[in-house]
Amino acid sequence: MGVRGVQKYEHAEHVVYEVGAGEDWDALVKQSVEDNCAGLECLAGIPGTVGGTPVQNVGAYGQEVASTVANVRAYDMRTLAFVDFPPAECDFAYRRSRFNTADRGRYVITRVDYSLMLGGTATLRYADLQKEFQGHSDPRVKEVAEAVRHIRRSKGMLLVDGDPDCRSAGSFFKNPLVSAEQIHQIATKEGKEPPYFPAGPEDEHSGIVKLPAAWLIEQAGFAKGFAQGAAGISSRHTLALINRGGASATKILALADEIASGVEARFGIRLEREPVLLGFAEERR
Repeated sequence: MGVRGVQKYEHAEHVVYEVGAGEDWDALVKQSVEDNCAGLECLAGIPGTVGGTPVQNVGAYGQEVASTVANVRAYDMRTLAFVDFPPAECDFAYRRSRFNTADRGRYVITRVDYSLMLGGTATLRYADLQKEFQGHSDPRVKEVAEAVRHIRRSKGMLLVDGDPDCRSAGSFFKNPLVSAEQIHQIATKEGKEPPYFPAGPEDEHSGIVKLPAAWLIEQAGFAKGFAQGAAGISSRHTLALINRGGASATKILALADEIASGVEARFGIRLEREPVLLGFAEERR
């Protein structure tokens, strides 16, 4: 079943999807893989709406929307006019864009256009996906999307009724971007090299890499299942802070602060939160 608020235009080997900001994101992913279009398959199973994807430059399992966004249409709250942003003007970076940094609160996104590759090769950069398709060199995009949902479910990162590990806002902390020197310092202190992986394309030649926040959290003494009363860490994913039943937002943030402080004390790295807070003082950002 297709997404109602979408228009499709084929251009040679590409298909451009023009999608209303209020449309369900996962429904769009499902439609794109049904159409055999590559570019969004690794972003399957993410809850939310289309309009939020360019704000955070949503990414997972080796893909970011920055690689497929062709245009962002928004309403400018200052000039009271609509404006279009090509990808080069969106200032995309790891979990960032102009919409959640320099121009935070200025624009209301109303439509996002994605350019996807018709019949393109699925993305298999992420280790879990490579393992899933070991010996299968050319899986279809639909198969990869299904595998992503399976992996997300195994980590409590797919919305499933009755699953207590799903009571989260997804990954609570971003993977910090660090230098090769910081990796060396951590390896020297810990007596072992930490896991790390390439950062985004903008950091390809800078020596900057991503250090898994989950590894930092676990090494700082916060294991899966750790809890402070009703606020806790998922039993299946270290980055997910869950509400075990009756926890207030303040309790969740207190746990997050304790984790971040523990990581900073051990590694000198301050974890950055992913969820956006509403109704809290700015200094808690």
